[in-house]
Amino acid sequence: MKMTALDRVLLLLTGLLAAYQIVVGIDQLSTAPIIAYTIAFGVLLVAGLLLIILGFDVLDSPVVVIVSTIIPLALSLGLVWEHLASYRILYLIFTISGFLAVSLTRAIPMKNRERVSTITIAVVHGIAGMTIFLLPIILSAQGVMKSAFALVGIGGAIIGIGGLLLSFLKAGKPILSKNTILKVLPGLLLLMATCFVAGFKFG
Repeated sequence: MKMTALDRVLLLLTGLLAAYQIVVGIDQLSTAPIIAYTIAFGVLLVAGLLLIILGFDVLDSPVVVIVSTIIPLALSLGLVWEHLASYRILYLIFTISGFLAVSLTRAIPMKNRERVSTITIAVVHGIAGMTIFLLPIILSAQGVMKSAFALVGIGGAIIGIGGLLLSFLKAGKPILSKNTILKVLPGLLLLMATCFVAGFKFG
């Protein structure tokens, strides 16, 4: 599917929001969350630029599954490290293990590899996505954070949906048709980035 001018504009705006978040939006946090958020938004920025330059064909690369896993894992790690101190090490172990599991099940030949990799992706994305979705909303509801912080949770739901769509597409088991996924992807990425930036800034 050919990328339209509107798609490129939406992706450019997504990249600008990601760059803003890296430069301005996380400068008052502690070291570990800054590193995690920088990785997440940095990958989002690079992914957006690659899509603009190379078009949707870049999604045919096997690296896409791994990249689409880094963003939710890094974001959820930043949130857990910042707000759930007692679970920091446990979640760090999950983040590293999840990333390695997704990478290895896509790279190493094995029996039923597609099935194993699909299950692995679903579990890793599911846990990371639910963490990004639920934690900000719970913190907002409890009054620990301002109500606007719930927007981070909405962004988490969007990134979870987008990540699963891309991952299952690459795994050969698409939830929606490829054309439908490519049609909504730029807008989905922009909406996600907007929710994250607004949630972190005003929450």
